[in-house]
Amino acid sequence: MHVVLPDGNRLELPEGATGRDAAAAIGPGLAKAALAVRVNGEMRDLALPLADGDAIAIVTDKSGDDFLYVMRHSAAHVMAEAVMELFPGARFGFGPPIDDGFYYDFDLPRPLTEADFPAIEALMRRIVKARAPFERSVMGVADARDYFAELDQPYKVDQVEELTRQGETHVSIYRDREFVDLCRGPHVRDTGRIGAVKLLSVAGAYWRGSEKNPMLTRVYATAFPTSAELDAHLERLERQRARDHRRVGRDLELFHFDDAGPGFPFFLPKGMVVVNEIQRELRAELDRMGYDEIRTPTILSERLWHQSGHWDHYRENMYFTEVDGQGFAVKPMNCPGACLVFRSRRRSYRDLPLRLAEFGHVHRHELSGVLHGLFRVRAFTQDDAHVFCRLDQITDEVNAILDLTDRFYARFGFSGVRLHLATKPEKAAGTDEMWERAEAALREALGDREYTLKEGDGAFYGPKIDFHVTDTMGRSWQLGTCQLDFSMPERFDLSFTNQEDAEERPVILHRAITGSLERFLGILIEDCGGDFPFWLAPVQARVLPIADRHAEFAGRVRDALDADGVRAEVDARSESVGRRIRDGELAKVPYLLVVGDREAEAGEVSVRARHGASLGSLPVAGLAEALRGS
Repeated sequence: MHVVLPDGNRLELPEGATGRDAAAAIGPGLAKAALAVRVNGEMRDLALPLADGDAIAIVTDKSGDDFLYVMRHSAAHVMAEAVMELFPGARFGFGPPIDDGFYYDFDLPRPLTEADFPAIEALMRRIVKARAPFERSVMGVADARDYFAELDQPYKVDQVEELTRQGETHVSIYRDREFVDLCRGPHVRDTGRIGAVKLLSVAGAYWRGSEKNPMLTRVYATAFPTSAELDAHLERLERQRARDHRRVGRDLELFHFDDAGPGFPFFLPKGMVVVNEIQRELRAELDRMGYDEIRTPTILSERLWHQSGHWDHYRENMYFTEVDGQGFAVKPMNCPGACLVFRSRRRSYRDLPLRLAEFGHVHRHELSGVLHGLFRVRAFTQDDAHVFCRLDQITDEVNAILDLTDRFYARFGFSGVRLHLATKPEKAAGTDEMWERAEAALREALGDREYTLKEGDGAFYGPKIDFHVTDTMGRSWQLGTCQLDFSMPERFDLSFTNQEDAEERPVILHRAITGSLERFLGILIEDCGGDFPFWLAPVQARVLPIADRHAEFAGRVRDALDADGVRAEVDARSESVGRRIRDGELAKVPYLLVVGDREAEAGEVSVRARHGASLGSLPVAGLAEALRGS
């Protein structure tokens, strides 16, 4: 047999050779340094056999992110070992490495708080110093189930039973010192290879992400090879916390979450100003491009969702209700409603392309364990559109959508947009021929644009182009999408009269630019730290009367700005002017306008721009234009 190395060369190995054998065949130095092996993109233990044709890369402590993955996985086991020793009777669940760190879930005899972190970290350092080896063994599933049942570890028993249902007959076990865990690995050779560790936070997490299961305590932590790298990371985290959209949204009174609706955001008046400005910007683009705006019902008959295919492919993410004894569903997507709008009257080839836009409020059932501020919610607004067009119009329409996305993202400072072409998933509607035609059409429309191919990641009804941006914290997010659909026009029997006076099927382009207005806003908040540009700021100017006798003039200044389209308010509290200026800066108001005796007499205001810069005195007449232009 042979395997393929990262440089493309083939390495001949005996049948049944392992990753450790491959490392030894390359050289004794690599065999000594090897910690794990990446096989066809998947991280594995060195003891596992390789298959003919596998693409492999040996992982050492010089392997960057791959080494961090393996080390953090090992650090998670050490953390679990420390928690188990400090909390006798504790039960443990999952403990994987994640981006920038790792976590472990525990069922504990008493609450664990951040006050417990120093003791846990101190014990972890002792375990690391002991250089205890990580030892792998294999058990039959029946023996593993009995073993963990005897240890009174029900979550591990549940994991073994789930693996048994998936057809596994054996499982791997890892031991370091007295701690034993059910785990696929890989791990570093011994605990001494774990670097600097820091526990970060505690959160609640349902077992397997379902609210029907027990709530566990999730401890988040991170590890780096050196203390210097850890310190640099902690500094980055502190900057991130200051920009966290949940914190900024609360401080600036943009949105709110309440236990009465977990995962359902409440937008406050100032937040709605920002949302409306984003929508206004997008509507202006759509008007120039010939879109028509529609609104479709939030609740529609279950029959419709059977017809669209969502029942078979998306039912677990939907909410259901009953009306007049009939089953209805809350819409998770807008496309079936748009199809009914298209079908509401006869269509001609002269009507196409028909571009129907909708700011549709949709609801999707997300497990409570994955909810995250505005980034992952159960109700959100899609800036959706469905373009019904002929086959010969696909390329032009897709290119128009690509150009619109470029313009709109640039307006908000999002650069470096990456395109991904996602192809037919395992569960897909429609024929192979439909999919081949759709994928070929999107490739043609992309032309010489750079994109990454994502095999099997398309929507169930068609391939798609997804738009990804990287935020100020280096995280990648999918925002917009452009999906080509030959399936739904068939399902809804959509047609138009062509030039030969015959009935012909349209195709549908499902497209969104922000994707979700909520997620778009969350990314924008963290990008600018809530320091919105003037045109987007909820309050653009705040008038500060020095004394009570100046309040009337301050009100006239506010009214003049409002009349000229500038969002202004008066802060006439009895606090000192200095305190109110400070509060205005914390509220990230672009302009603070101070008025006293001199300003009231001259019909002027003293203007402080954001971040403390002074623009001097400006007359109230023409003030709005001056603020917009400065």
